[in-house]
Amino acid sequence: MCVLDMIRPAREPISQRQTQACPELPGSLETELEQLLESETLEQAQALRRDWQDFKQLHKRFFQRETLSVQWDRIFKPPQEAIQAYETLQARALPEDVSSLLNKLVVVKLNGGLGTSMGVQGPKGLMEVRDDNTFLDLTIQQIAHLNKTHSCDVPLVLMNSSLTEEDTQRSLQRYSHCPVKIHTFLQSRYPLVRKDTMLPLIHPAGWALSGHGDVYASLCRSGLAELFTAQGKEILFISNIDNLGATVDLHILNHLLQEESSATGGRCDFLMEVTDRTRADVKGGTLIELDGKLQLLEIAQVPREHTDEFMSVSEFKIFNTNNLWVSLECMRRLDRQQALHMEIIASSQTLPSGQEVIRLETAAGSAIGSFARPRGVNVPRSRFLPVKTTSDLLLVKSNLYELRGGALEMSENREFKTVPLVKLGAPFTKVQDLRTRFENIPDLLDLDHLTVSGDVTFGKDVVLKGTVIIISNHGSSIAIPSGSILENRVVSGNLSVLDH
Repeated sequence: MCVLDMIRPAREPISQRQTQACPELPGSLETELEQLLESETLEQAQALRRDWQDFKQLHKRFFQRETLSVQWDRIFKPPQEAIQAYETLQARALPEDVSSLLNKLVVVKLNGGLGTSMGVQGPKGLMEVRDDNTFLDLTIQQIAHLNKTHSCDVPLVLMNSSLTEEDTQRSLQRYSHCPVKIHTFLQSRYPLVRKDTMLPLIHPAGWALSGHGDVYASLCRSGLAELFTAQGKEILFISNIDNLGATVDLHILNHLLQEESSATGGRCDFLMEVTDRTRADVKGGTLIELDGKLQLLEIAQVPREHTDEFMSVSEFKIFNTNNLWVSLECMRRLDRQQALHMEIIASSQTLPSGQEVIRLETAAGSAIGSFARPRGVNVPRSRFLPVKTTSDLLLVKSNLYELRGGALEMSENREFKTVPLVKLGAPFTKVQDLRTRFENIPDLLDLDHLTVSGDVTFGKDVVLKGTVIIISNHGSSIAIPSGSILENRVVSGNLSVLDH
């Protein structure tokens, strides 16, 4: 896809500089690499050499595409048949024995990130999220429930990174006897690129994770893709481990496996779950048609003058949940042909030394343009339940949800099935802040909107209903007493309670 590569998070477009040819990589870099590898184990050295070869291709492609900007008049909304309604998939009857479907499935979770942004040490997948369960615990419980209920064999695959591998493997020891076959493989690492010379930085602090677009190549290299093919597996379900809504969906799986080839020119080989945008999702990637192909467009690829249009809910009505269903056979073939092309995302960073660098990475969803018969499916919002902030964490810990078979489901006691909008201020940024400022999780069953700003604490058994806004002004504090019921109220810094 011909798009504009832009720096994140500053959103400074690289392509608006003078055209710059890809610099020749000096032979001295190879020498520096070998010196670096002397301190690594044999296995680690082999992996880094492989990653280095991949990076050189990425680095070259980055400069080839750097000066190409998107032509906005070439972007079209996808044709109606390219994005199916989930209800049409539900309408198709499931087979009596769904194990015939599930035995062809592999669940892949992207587990390379840390919980640093929420103040959690170690892998985010090992963060406690509900009833003393971590994301990893809930994932394993979901698949174990499937395997036990339907007498099937759905394996779990974790794409770990060098940051999460050791802790995750230690945690997995508890599951040595569970009814789920668990496999792991490692995400690649690429050198950072110096901003001044645009050459890679070869030293221990100069390597970063490759982005989750690496899932396809690294899965194939690990030997697991070949193993699963030999076992008769056909479909990969790939999702972020922190998306609690990304559970195995039998209707989607049934659609992919039972679809008649003659009706569509072949089975769908890449299915992206999208859902309706809200104002909270305007920066999320969306599906477009470009040059007759279905493509993923991210905000970092949008020219500055069209950013407002991209973020318009009326113009772009859906966004990518990063729940991806991929044909194993097609993925392996594209990998062998080196035909998996993903747009490069470039983000600007500053190392502790003060060195300004660029990180090059790819995203899994952008592989959609490499497949022959890709499609989107517009799924219910319940399939997108990520935990990125403590506001998200408050919701999934509350009585809004019930835990069934490792999956969170909206409580039947909630009258409206929409998720409340929760905005917790800076004093609630870290997980420990949540524990300190709430004696226990409030009753949110009838909540529509909660905003909390400033130094605010909550006693036990607080009930929040409708729209509740609590604002503690600078230098003051608010303590919501235990047992309080706040319904459609604004609580200000002087503790006055006003009708909303």
